[in-house]
Amino acid sequence: MDPAQLLAVVDALKERTVAVVGDIVADEFVYGRVARVSREAPVLILEYDSTQVVPGAGGNAANNVAALGGRAILAGVVGRDEHGRRLSAALNTRVDHRGVVRVAKHHTPVKTRILAGGIHSAKQQVVRIDRAVNGAIGRDARAQFERRTFDAVMKADAVLLSDYGLGLVTPAFVSKLRTALKRAGHPIPILIDSRYRVLDYRDLTACTPNESEVEHALGVRINDDLGVLERAGRELLEKTGMQAVLITRGGRGMALFVPNTPTVHIPIFGSDEIADVTGAGDTVMATMALALAAGTTFEAAARLANYAGGIVVMKRGTATVSAEEIRRAVRSDSSLQAQRPARG
Repeated sequence: MDPAQLLAVVDALKERTVAVVGDIVADEFVYGRVARVSREAPVLILEYDSTQVVPGAGGNAANNVAALGGRAILAGVVGRDEHGRRLSAALNTRVDHRGVVRVAKHHTPVKTRILAGGIHSAKQQVVRIDRAVNGAIGRDARAQFERRTFDAVMKADAVLLSDYGLGLVTPAFVSKLRTALKRAGHPIPILIDSRYRVLDYRDLTACTPNESEVEHALGVRINDDLGVLERAGRELLEKTGMQAVLITRGGRGMALFVPNTPTVHIPIFGSDEIADVTGAGDTVMATMALALAAGTTFEAAARLANYAGGIVVMKRGTATVSAEEIRRAVRSDSSLQAQRPARG
């Protein structure tokens, strides 16, 4: 694609609104320094340094929408606990979180990552602890969540559904959401990010599963076999009725599948020596949703999402990408420069 076209899309992201709906997780990072090996067991003893709590899952996607210059309306459920308060405080000021239901007896899902390193070395994750990631949502809280979601999507240019398997986003709920938008005459893109059941969602705009999620859903092994990848992408299109399927492949880049259109293979941007993949899928989905909200094509949206993913994995922790970082990436991409038509 012409770099000028992609840069125009980046400019168009500003002020577009994405309703980010679904699971919200507190990503907690506990940092320590390696002191010594324990006498009690062959494990490291860490001297505690600090703790950081940031929004994960749908909260991270909303922060990425805001960092790119868009506006996010976040709808989900968190507890009236310390982690719920801290992740809410860490939301970007361009994230409207009045759609988040805060429930007194609900524990905010937490993913705690313990990171350790020496004084002169980068800290590496040594263990992750997940807490309350399968807590049931009460009937009243769910009803509030659905009301706030329906209100949010009517104000949005696109919807991003975050299904991390916590039970809040379901195929039945998404069907009700589609029906409500149709009745209101508000046809906007609806994208789904589902970790475990992408095949259960039908007739939406797009999904962005990673390669391992595709392999699990279809019972295949892709690896470097482009033939298997092609069949898997086309099968996902057929079974889900999506308008587009974007499969993220880590160091192998991305593959975009659209019905009756040749597959677009997008090479990885940047280095394949990544720093941290935490939350990268949220960044990809947020960029894709915001780009489609701006009215661009699936290919342009996928290419911008590829830049965003390549940038964010070079950052540690749950991070975001700015519009200016993507502009610099587009301008520096030699593969795009080679595609520009010659003047004459």
